[in-house]
Amino acid sequence: MSVSKPSGPRSVALIGPYMSGKTTLLESILWVTGATSRKGSVTDGNTVGDSAQEARDRQMSTEVNVATTTFLDDRFTFLDCSGSVELLQETLNVLPGVDAAVLVCEPDRDKFMGLMPLMKALEDAGIPRMVFVNKIDKATGHVAALLDSLQPVSAHPLVLRQLPIREDESITGYIDLASERTFVYRPNQPSEIVETPDSMSDSVGEARYQMLETLADFNDDLMEKVLEDVEPEKDEVYQNLTSDYQNGLIVPVIFGAAEMDHGVRRLLKALRHEVPAAAKAAERVGIAGDEPVAQVLKTYHTQHGGKLSIARIWSGAVKDGMTLNDERVSGLFRMSGHNTEKITEAGPGDVVGLGRLESVVTGDTLGAAKEVEALPKAGILKPVFAQAISTDKREDEVKLSGALQKVSEEDPSIIYGHEEDTHEFVLRGQGDIHLKIACDRLRNKYGLSVSTRQPKVPYKEAIRKPIKQHGRFKRQSGGHGQFGDVHLEIKPLPRGTGFQFAEKIVGGSVPKQFIPGVEAGVKEYLGQGPLGFPVVDVSVTLFDGQYHSVDSSEIAFRTAARIAMQEGMPECGPVLLEPIMAVDIAVPSDYTPKANTIVSSRRGQILGFDARPGWPGWDVVSAHMPQSELHDLIVELRSATQGVGGYTAVFDHLQELTGRLADQVISAHQADAAA
Repeated sequence: MSVSKPSGPRSVALIGPYMSGKTTLLESILWVTGATSRKGSVTDGNTVGDSAQEARDRQMSTEVNVATTTFLDDRFTFLDCSGSVELLQETLNVLPGVDAAVLVCEPDRDKFMGLMPLMKALEDAGIPRMVFVNKIDKATGHVAALLDSLQPVSAHPLVLRQLPIREDESITGYIDLASERTFVYRPNQPSEIVETPDSMSDSVGEARYQMLETLADFNDDLMEKVLEDVEPEKDEVYQNLTSDYQNGLIVPVIFGAAEMDHGVRRLLKALRHEVPAAAKAAERVGIAGDEPVAQVLKTYHTQHGGKLSIARIWSGAVKDGMTLNDERVSGLFRMSGHNTEKITEAGPGDVVGLGRLESVVTGDTLGAAKEVEALPKAGILKPVFAQAISTDKREDEVKLSGALQKVSEEDPSIIYGHEEDTHEFVLRGQGDIHLKIACDRLRNKYGLSVSTRQPKVPYKEAIRKPIKQHGRFKRQSGGHGQFGDVHLEIKPLPRGTGFQFAEKIVGGSVPKQFIPGVEAGVKEYLGQGPLGFPVVDVSVTLFDGQYHSVDSSEIAFRTAARIAMQEGMPECGPVLLEPIMAVDIAVPSDYTPKANTIVSSRRGQILGFDARPGWPGWDVVSAHMPQSELHDLIVELRSATQGVGGYTAVFDHLQELTGRLADQVISAHQADAAA
């Protein structure tokens, strides 16, 4: 077996849950590699990444941070992704364009559940991945127990690369199980090689044997040596580690404490030797040839520089001023947070900023050829939280849609639009924090002050009994008057039928040219029934009427029909209808009883549950739930499942709502209308 050290520019995603320390790790990497002269701090708000005001205010990443640096003459671009589950779209968008990913986590077994959706995304994308257990100085307990708790997160075996050294309840260094060398941490300095403590020889032997045993599962020669108790050469061990890692067969686990730069140099060495060259990732996504091809991973709208598209170069050379997708590249940049360094050319493996490609959006494939085959890109997450939004100043209303379009280009999981049923402008996304960040961007970037509120539920109303109703409109004011007279039969229809109009006029009591006016008047009224909501599932038949040869008109008959509906509908037994959604709730199996309790507490009807396809140890609970109960469902679900629970919902049917809840809905609607 021969695995040479990869060369050329490579890109690595830093992903992990909120507070795992990814941005601190990026700061350490940039400082260790000499890309910065001082280390920034998330607390102090002076990191290379998280430079947006929204991030500074929250002391958390609110968008992907991109920074390029060089380690031992190898160039790497690191994409530090937000850890908030509400900002997962940012992570998903960049994964198609990376060579590998480092999954950063804390040594806290109670938080490992939050890693599973991220690990699953990497597995599905076929991206080589390793785990960096950060904040190892705060770890308690035995490393074997830590690894056992972490293994269920991964579908592939975890391979321990280091054995931490513990002295007086603190981690002081580690033993590299591949090289069998021992290192002691030195704050903000490279680790120092020392002799392996005699007291750890048995632990090292056992841990190294377990590593070799796992590697042997994928190599017959190594398996034979392990079975015969023959010590393999170190080069052979490294070759197996690298090959298995690059092919996604194993997930290496290493340790460190980024705040003190512990383990960061070892991480960089592992990335330098083991992250596959850009050509392997290009092969993974189906790129062949030398024509310039790139893919947009992130879009920024900068306040002074205009639109900037962060793109991965897959093949060929991309130059400043060249034409991609029929647009001229106006600036080519290396990125360090929001700081840019202008360059003239970039090649395969580079991640760069492309200036002012106005028609290009995140996920687009770029090429110099007339037609470029689209590369796979991340799907857009379905929204799970919504807020009605309005500008605080009336004169800003015309600016809102344009500003939101730019916000949505930066984050495609922000969805917005006008709701026809409730006449509201609604913003949708992945949670309350997600939408608050979007509103902050509107204020910080575009000077728009907005207010949000819980969106209205599109209630409807229907009737329970039929009636026949007469309606007449007569007006005389000199010259031609207005006259229309109708007899309508109003009847309920089965739920989901909609609206039906018919006429059974005999003898010409209502001339045919006036019948469309009758239908128009009926529809006009049905927009707001006696309870104040749109009326559905009703049949109206015009069966008689009168007309005047001079004074009758279509407008008169439309008014007469509206009068008949207004007088008759309150006598039809109006009833409120609420929308019921078909909901699928995805949770780890241990939390299925909690999901059932949440559904029941929100007036839901549990239909059953089944295993979640492709997610071992997860269930999907199916239920019918009122739309009014879904507004903050995601908040409760995440709170009950360590942040990993989620749901999808689609409209299913309308259902009668009576009693106290109906009275509250009607009263609130009337109060809102009167305001």
